[in-house]
Amino acid sequence: MGDGLMKATVDRFEEGQAVILLRDDERVPLVIPRALLPPLEEGDILEITIERDEPATREAEERALGILKRLREKDL
Repeated sequence: MGDGLMKATVDRFEEGQAVILLRDDERVPLVIPRALLPPLEEGDILEITIERDEPATREAEERALGILKRLREKDL
């Protein structure tokens, strides 16, 4: 699934964490704090989408480069 969309199953809850198994390979668990998820029950099937946030990535890179530049100027 190269499009960033995955199906997953809520396997269980442990100590405030949800253990979610990817349906393509149930050996790959995702452990996510339950508080970050909507109300779920064991056995629920989820759609998980992962997308790259290009503007935020560029902003973080520019911020890091700015810090690096200031550090280099201090050393001169």
